[in-house]
Amino acid sequence: MDYLEFYHLKEIPFANAPDLRFYYDGYQYGYTEERIIHVIDQMGGLAVIIGGMGMGKSILARHLLESLTGKGIEYECGLMIIVHTAITASWLLKKIAIQLGVTDPADEKVNLITQLFNRLIEIQEEGRKAVVLIDEANMLQTREIMEEFRGLLNLEVPGKKLVTFVFFGMPELDEYLKLDEPLRQRVALRIALKQFSEEATKEYILHRLKRANSEKSMSVFPEDVLKLIHIYSKGTPRLVNTICDNALLEGFLKREEKITPQIIEQVSGELMLKELLPEEIQDRKPKKETKISPVG
Repeated sequence: MDYLEFYHLKEIPFANAPDLRFYYDGYQYGYTEERIIHVIDQMGGLAVIIGGMGMGKSILARHLLESLTGKGIEYECGLMIIVHTAITASWLLKKIAIQLGVTDPADEKVNLITQLFNRLIEIQEEGRKAVVLIDEANMLQTREIMEEFRGLLNLEVPGKKLVTFVFFGMPELDEYLKLDEPLRQRVALRIALKQFSEEATKEYILHRLKRANSEKSMSVFPEDVLKLIHIYSKGTPRLVNTICDNALLEGFLKREEKITPQIIEQVSGELMLKELLPEEIQDRKPKKETKISPVG
């Protein structure tokens, strides 16, 4: 037996890897996605989504990609994930061209720009919109790269841009955009993701439990426990997942049918989350000790 069986779960509900089956469109995410799609439909040029660590930027980007590609032939859409800061403007330009369907992209920049422009015209004449989503855009840290994006946004026909970029990145992305002021002034939409409210934390947890096919386990996290999870996670989705996953394992090991406040305080302490809170919360003591039963 493991904690999935013990708590009547069919899947792990609080894994931190982006999984669209568990996408939560409440609180701010559905609203944010609708505003991004509006910018794309208007061919606004550049949208910027800012969020700290663990705020759900990557799963939002993937869900947006799925939403756009699910609309048939209306969009030509690609997603790029920037994994390090050592990329060059020429590498980036070629990858964007590939994302938008340029076949056999040229090595020489002038020829590549021509290929990309012709491809964008094709997409536009087909009545579609070209969109490139860029996750971890805070890795784009040079003036040369920002100038390249500005140049791409200058590819247009009378009265209409030919491509829209959506950047998803950490707060420092704002500073890198300032490397090229004309590009920063082309930002048509900027949204900063906020940490969950207490109510949103509760909704998020119950949503993921339900997605894990867990109608029997919707009450495994009582109200007082949900409140503690919000306090220790500070409403950060990734930390909510980590606390809940650890709590389910600890609850299983202790054979607790419901997660207790003591379990949340224990796992939050082990994750060193208490150290980030006010002293009056750090000093909370579990009300009782719970013995650990052998597994088996």
